[in-house]
Amino acid sequence: MAINLYIVRHGETYFNFLHRFQGWSDAPLTSKGIQHGLDAGSRLANIHFDGVYSSDLTRAIHTARYILKNNTSNSPVEPHELPDFREQFFGSFEGIDSEIVATTMSAYTTKNFTTYSDLVTEYGMAETMNTIRLADPFDFAENDEQWWTRVSHGFADIRDRHQDGDNVLIVSHGTTIRGIAEKLNRHDLASDAVKNGALMQIELLPNSANISRFNDDSTVF
Repeated sequence: MAINLYIVRHGETYFNFLHRFQGWSDAPLTSKGIQHGLDAGSRLANIHFDGVYSSDLTRAIHTARYILKNNTSNSPVEPHELPDFREQFFGSFEGIDSEIVATTMSAYTTKNFTTYSDLVTEYGMAETMNTIRLADPFDFAENDEQWWTRVSHGFADIRDRHQDGDNVLIVSHGTTIRGIAEKLNRHDLASDAVKNGALMQIELLPNSANISRFNDDSTVF
């Protein structure tokens, strides 16, 4: 049994444009972000999706709708919301400039960092998530275990809903997509920031999963 997953990052939001941590906070799509959704829809237009899902955050829901607007293959017309595929919750760091967050994280590591991606490259997604949790003075932020528990539940849900050969679209978030890549033993991919509107393609098997594309914003299917 193999389910074909197409996991797309939402389009650009105003927080993305301003380089602010977003997490469970929500900011509307920019005009460029709307175009990211439409462009992804054009690239995926010829795929019939047996299921379409998004996280329950507005930016993901709206991006999924823009993708479906350009689908020509009798796919569902509205995404089903799955909270399990939300972004990591950044707690007290929500809405904070990303460079400030990276500098703060340096106080909890053995090296100094100026960007979030540098932190991920050095320590990996799991340790980065755990460091964010450690640095959050109110203990709101999710750690790696909390984040992966819910995302794993999301994958189990998809397996229960679908059968061999189904094509499934999921609109999710950058850190979540990178974290999934690392859980599938692809730290080399997780080190790359995911572009808005880009996709990760996964063959979801009963007890494993394989990545065939990552950060792809050019392939027309």
